[in-house]
This record gives sequence, structure tokens and C-alpha cells, in this order.
Amino acid sequence: MLDCYDVLGIGFGPGNLSLAIAIEEGAPELSAHFLEAQQNLVWQGGMMLDGSNIQNHPCRDLVSLRNPRSRYSFLNYLFENDRLIEHLNLPMEFPLRKEYAQYIGWVTKHFAHQVDFGVRAAALAVVDRDGTRVFEATTVDGATYQGRTLVLAPGRTPYVPAQFDGVRSPRVVHLTGYLHQLRELDASPRNVAVIGGSQSAVELTLDLAKRFPKARVTNYVHSYSLRSKDNSPFSEEGYFPDFTEYYFKVDRRSKKALDAYMRPTNYSSADSDVLHELYIMVYEQRLDGAQRVFVQGNSLVSAVTVNENTVRLEIDEVHTHQRTVDEVDLVVLATGFRDLGPSERQERFPALLADVIDRFHFDEHGYLMINPDYSLEPVEDTTPAVFLNGLCESTHGIGDSGSFSLLSLRAAAVLDGLRKQVPVDLFTG
Repeated sequence: MLDCYDVLGIGFGPGNLSLAIAIEEGAPELSAHFLEAQQNLVWQGGMMLDGSNIQNHPCRDLVSLRNPRSRYSFLNYLFENDRLIEHLNLPMEFPLRKEYAQYIGWVTKHFAHQVDFGVRAAALAVVDRDGTRVFEATTVDGATYQGRTLVLAPGRTPYVPAQFDGVRSPRVVHLTGYLHQLRELDASPRNVAVIGGSQSAVELTLDLAKRFPKARVTNYVHSYSLRSKDNSPFSEEGYFPDFTEYYFKVDRRSKKALDAYMRPTNYSSADSDVLHELYIMVYEQRLDGAQRVFVQGNSLVSAVTVNENTVRLEIDEVHTHQRTVDEVDLVVLATGFRDLGPSERQERFPALLADVIDRFHFDEHGYLMINPDYSLEPVEDTTPAVFLNGLCESTHGIGDSGSFSLLSLRAAAVLDGLRKQVPVDLFTG
């Protein structure tokens, strides 16, 4: 008979990896199994840029805020790999992204026996099993898995602006596939457009300028220009669990006001170190009379045409409405990700829930109703529990934005919810 796990997880990135650790350390009686679409999972593999860092304190890792004594901490990873003293001597505020990716890979190997890699879930259904409703996941290959509860952590959906939606070309790539796509190019690009004003946009502009020193690289920004992140320690308290609790309780109008304040701490802004590096690069190129890197503010791509070897961009100046054309051979979309919600930049629910979404409540504003423990509010009590791990910024605030800031504490909250949902007599441990 098909195994039925207490916890069936979809996705095994940092969110569900942190949950797997929490289960091992806090509730080993729960049986858990995970499906991961990638065969060789590498955290942020498409953005593993030379010199880039993780932009948060290394102790905000997979476990430390929940259990600082855990063997799966970043510090213990360094210790067990004989790099702790050397790392502590690094003249950097934050760890290299490459090193953190190795840390995540190191932890992942400890849980490989609970994961089926290269398995993509295609559909979900609620089925009857011995008089109890459980979730059944069907993969693209037709295999089925069952779970008494479901934890969905597929990562957020890349946001692709409407002008680029439907464009299928190797010359247009979202940042998540950046390095992968570069390997597929048949020649070095001569003219590149980077769309967006985020940390990633600045990092990508710098990387392209260094990687292709003869290319013209233009960063098109919708606002006036690039701006620094709000790194005030007072604003950073938005990444405290107290703010998550506060944000959850206020109404939608107040959430929008809080979002507007917190946005510069994480979105449409960049750290000062990369901004300074880019500004100095541009200044020196102007000094030499050979500028090839540009930042073009107040710019909105209004139309896109894909030709055989180029992409034609029609670009409107936001305020003067003057239109220009840029013919490029590579476009990189540093345009971020979709959150859950009803607006144009959001998605109403994760795509995998399409066949079962009518079992869950939406509020009067069109948002999925999500509980403090990250579980969805069911229409009927008999519907098995679904938890969203890493998708709940619209209900839980900026700390759920995809960063590591509250990752381990979220895993603790999900675990508390799981233990309430799975009766003790059903534990399979």
C-alpha cells in the first residue's frame, strides 16, 4: 500500500530544509518526505556571482534563531569544515553567497534520504484513506505520494513584466536563470539591457560589465535612479518576530502603509557597497572618454520585439514621454518575484493548488486567508491542512520576503501547527 506521510513537502529549498531540521530536532515522531523538482539543487544557482554576499547576518541561518545549539548552524558548518578561524578573519560584513550556498548544500546532504530529487509535483487532490482525507500529489511522471498534511514551499514565482510576458527567447532571461542562460549563448553579447532597480539589478550590471568588457550595458530603472537600501537598525526591526505578529493583526489598509515604509529595506534598492562600485566604474569610464555602462532612470519598457539575433526595446521616459529604441542582444530581467494577492504584480495562489483551491477561504480583498502558523483557512474542517512555507509576505510582512531573516522561526511556527494537525495516534515514528 502507498505510504502516507505525516508531512508531505513540496520543494526542498531553504524553507522546507529548515522545517526538516525542526522536525528532526523537535518532533522526530513525525514522518516527513519531500519532493524537489531540481535534480541537483543549488541555492540561487543562477545568481552565484563572484564576490556577491548574502546581505544578512550569517547567524540568521537555517536554525540559529530557533535553536542556537543546533549542529546545523552556519558556524558549526564552518567548524566541521575547518574554515571557522579563516572565515572570521574575512574583512566582510556578510558571508559570500558561494559559501552560504555550500553551507545549504552541506545541510541538504544530511536530509537527502527524506527527499526525492528531480521529481516535480504536477497536481494535488484530496482523497480518502481509511476514512480520513489526505493529500495526494501526482508527479509529471505519474507517480503518487500521500500526506496527512502538506507543506508547500516551491519558492516565489518570478515576476515578468507584461511587456515580456509570453516572450520565449534565449536572449531574454529572468535573473533566476542568468548564469545558466549565459552558458547557452553562442557569442558574447555586445549590447545588454538590465531591467530593474534592485540589488540584483546592480549586481548583474556589474557582473556583465566585468564579464563582457567590450559590451555596452544599460540598466533601465523605472524610478529616477538607483537608491540605497534603508539599513537603519530601527527599520530593520521589521525583520523581528514582534513585527510579524503586529503586521498579521492589522487590517489591509494598515498593511499597505507598513509595506510602503518597509519596501526600501529590501526592494527597488541596493546596498551602498555595490552602488559605490558601480558609480566609480561609470565615473572612471567617463574620465577615460569610453563609457560603456549606463544607468538610465525614469525608463519604462513599453514594447518588446524579438528578432533573429536581437531584441528591440521601445522605452518611454516616464515623465517627458519621449520614446527611444534600444536594439540589444541580451535582456536580463531583475524584476523580482510575485507575492500572493489579487494585484497585477501578485498571484492569487500557488499554481500547484489550482485543483484544490476551492477548499480554502479568501478574504474580502481577494487574499488567501492564512493563519499565524502559515496554514490556510479551510472551508470545511475535514480538509487536510496546507501550510505555505515562504510565500506569506502579504499576511506576515517583510520578514517573509524570501530572506533568511526569520526562516528558522517560521519553521518553528509551522512545526507547531503540524503537531496540532496530526493526531498522536497517527504518528508513524
